[in-house]
Amino acid sequence: MDDPSRHADSRNLVESILRYIPGFKGYLEKEYRRESDHLARTHLADQLQKCKSKLDQHQRTLVEAAQLDALPTCERLRTRIDTLQSRIRGAVRGYSGFFDFVRVNEDTLDEVYDHDMGLLDDVAGLLQATDQLSAAGDAEKVSLDDLLGRVEQLHTKFDGRSAILEGLGS
Repeated sequence: MDDPSRHADSRNLVESILRYIPGFKGYLEKEYRRESDHLARTHLADQLQKCKSKLDQHQRTLVEAAQLDALPTCERLRTRIDTLQSRIRGAVRGYSGFFDFVRVNEDTLDEVYDHDMGLLDDVAGLLQATDQLSAAGDAEKVSLDDLLGRVEQLHTKFDGRSAILEGLGS
């Protein structure tokens, strides 16, 4: 993932000149924040895709070992991860455009970005747990129910993103 804090390094000459136009500087800064928001969510969704791949490996291991009782829970977990991934990819960007009727202030953008970075930590933990699941070959180290609980917590935490954008706080 591109480091969102490095967007300023990739500005071209025209953008640098436009920053001196009154009012346009703030617009460009918000556009960079909007792109950072998009990059962060894309990275989150990509990490969830890795979780699904690890879960698929675990399901194949279960099938090969004829341990079919765990497959419905695996499939439910995969569906919840897929749903979360779709919600993250399809989320409204944390900023409305220059001519949009509804504006989102910069403090709110910072709060949304911080919230998304917290989600990134949680998704990294989920990915690590799914690594342990597939490495175990059986659900000894990490239970499928534990993973399902983590995914449900991620859904709940992601709901907080909308609350921030609606002005309801974190």
